[in-house]
Amino acid sequence: MVAYIYDHVRTPRGRGKADGSLHEVPAVTLGSTVLKALKTRNQLDTEHVDDVIFGIVSPVGEQGQVLPRLAALAAGYSQRTAGLQVNRFCGSGLEAVNLAAGKIAAGAAEFVVAGGCEAMSRVPILSDGGAWSTDPAIAQCSHFIPQGVSADLLASKWGYTRTQLDEFAAQSHQRAGRAWAEGRFARSVVPVHDVIGELLLDRDETVRPGCTAADLAALKPSFAEMGAKSGFDALALLRYPEVERIEHVHHAGNSSGIVDGASAMLLGSREAGQAAGLKPRARILAMAEIGSEPTIMLTAPSYAAEKALKRAGMQARDIDLYEINEAFAAVALRFMQALELDPARVNVNGGAIAMGHPLGATGAMILGTALDELERSGKSTALATLCIGAGMGVATIIERI
Repeated sequence: MVAYIYDHVRTPRGRGKADGSLHEVPAVTLGSTVLKALKTRNQLDTEHVDDVIFGIVSPVGEQGQVLPRLAALAAGYSQRTAGLQVNRFCGSGLEAVNLAAGKIAAGAAEFVVAGGCEAMSRVPILSDGGAWSTDPAIAQCSHFIPQGVSADLLASKWGYTRTQLDEFAAQSHQRAGRAWAEGRFARSVVPVHDVIGELLLDRDETVRPGCTAADLAALKPSFAEMGAKSGFDALALLRYPEVERIEHVHHAGNSSGIVDGASAMLLGSREAGQAAGLKPRARILAMAEIGSEPTIMLTAPSYAAEKALKRAGMQARDIDLYEINEAFAAVALRFMQALELDPARVNVNGGAIAMGHPLGATGAMILGTALDELERSGKSTALATLCIGAGMGVATIIERI
């Protein structure tokens, strides 16, 4: 059995700080906003939605207690619709889609809504703690260094310069600005309103269409002091002795932004769609998850992509569009280099450097962006992938119908 994508929506991404436009919105409300939109615009009888699976990377406080179940109830879904939250760090939203597709392909569900939610201005990153960065024994066996230092290690190992990274980052803003100006996100972005119905946000809040590499050149590296004073540079060099020194080239302008946001994608079987009078927009061709070396940790997108391509019987050249999460500029550069990709096929509408990375929601967001762009451009296939903390990767391939 094949899993099909019937629709997807997302909120705009709000600046993940106390002065961000979505800061007053609880995480469950972000989640119920996209669920309600998906139900309404598809006239969906939610009696047939078996599950809502959300990626949530900090599932504590208001983002705990199985938020997707509560968000579904708040959105008016049937009491029969269950809920599940999953955490594969930054890959959680795409992992939710893959889990949903697997359940449908196995005949274990008719419809599943998959996506994610992260209110980062309200529940800060790392709020859940965990052994990876706090337990000395685990940190030692996993060769732990912070992800920003890993990004600088990656850039140092493959020789990406500060100028290259800043040029890529500026391009992300420019492409996102063009996409908004041309209405490319209009079909899928759901405005967020407050409790009295006043509009809070209807477009991504952190995009700067006029950004240039020269603008970014003035910013100071973010991870140099952390790397030197805490000894993480030395740890990185012990693990990668072929690297002469760590060049600290990442900063706030060429790394993904902290934002609030939610996403939801409706997946189902062909039979369920026919019964509901819905036309599928794409099919899931293949999906893959993979582990990789945990110190550098950010190289796995190419490995996950290769694994998914092999399962689909495809080559990298067979994919029309790629969406790679721009956790750091070096991640995208390495991904394109490893798969020998034409940059014109990668993140054509910008990425997380411009629009932000609402952790648990991002994976489903970028898969939806890829689907919209396939339809707009008349192309056929797309692959979405994300790097993941502790050295993992996830990828999904879709084909437009």
